[in-house]
Amino acid sequence: MLKTAIGKSHAKIIFFGEHSVVYGQPAICLPISKIQTKVTITKTNAPQTIQSRYFDGKLIDMPNNETGIQLLIKTILTELHQEDISFNIKIQSEIPSERGMGSSAATAVALIRALFHFFEQPLSHSELLRLADVSEQYIHGNPSGLDAATVSAKAPIWFIRGRRLRTVPITKNAFLVITDTGILGQTGLAVQHVKAQLASSTSAETAIERLGENAKSARECLTTGNFKKLGTLMNNSQNLLAKLGVSHPTLDLFAQLAITNGALGAKLTGGGMGGCLIALTQDKKTAQQVADILVKNGAVNTWIEPLKSPDHKGAQ
Repeated sequence: MLKTAIGKSHAKIIFFGEHSVVYGQPAICLPISKIQTKVTITKTNAPQTIQSRYFDGKLIDMPNNETGIQLLIKTILTELHQEDISFNIKIQSEIPSERGMGSSAATAVALIRALFHFFEQPLSHSELLRLADVSEQYIHGNPSGLDAATVSAKAPIWFIRGRRLRTVPITKNAFLVITDTGILGQTGLAVQHVKAQLASSTSAETAIERLGENAKSARECLTTGNFKKLGTLMNNSQNLLAKLGVSHPTLDLFAQLAITNGALGAKLTGGGMGGCLIALTQDKKTAQQVADILVKNGAVNTWIEPLKSPDHKGAQ
């Protein structure tokens, strides 16, 4: 056992496939390496304690809204036969919560990595995803596994529920502007809303199928570097998501502002009803121009990410 151990993960965005991925359609997801979560575990002689932006105190006293993380820690300690070990867990995250950027999954992945490092135990990628699902199931009910897969990946991934992950080759570079609207996303409500739509509307079924088709076309665009068509697919996906009722007036406004100021395409990312917008630009100068105009119109934060990141080395 180590005196101190560290585990890290990062944010993610869904590029294509929001909501439709729940129904067996493909999704393209991008790891965002510059926005990180770090977990530090230190051996102590005191009771098991945890520090985070939401709670600071004994592990057994964590509030109900943090029970998913508490359950994950207890599961790992039980499986490793380390239930009575004393330690302090410090969680530091740059990922805004409830914005569709994988905050809870990133915390789970960093925590798992830190605990296995702390106890000097080997950790396979499949084991990492299995354990991350413990807290994600508790928090989200029936997660697709998409968030955990992407916050633990180094490369863009092609995700179909229940199938092996694949990488998405990106041959040419462009830029994404990720914009935090400052409005909490409502993933649970959005998922239930889409489910209700599907039960009563054939147009909702068509929208889900088209979102899946857009993801397939987008994969080809990324491979060939056809960013103009990729932008068109983003705009079309945003329209479909808006018709499904999971956009938001601010997301709609920001998408229009981005396109007016040079973006090739723009759409919400994640569950919707708030959260973040992503916009595609051909170059970094245009990306900065889009970011500046969105901040002037109320965005609380922006990040500019190259589509082809130097960190993208493999699926694991």
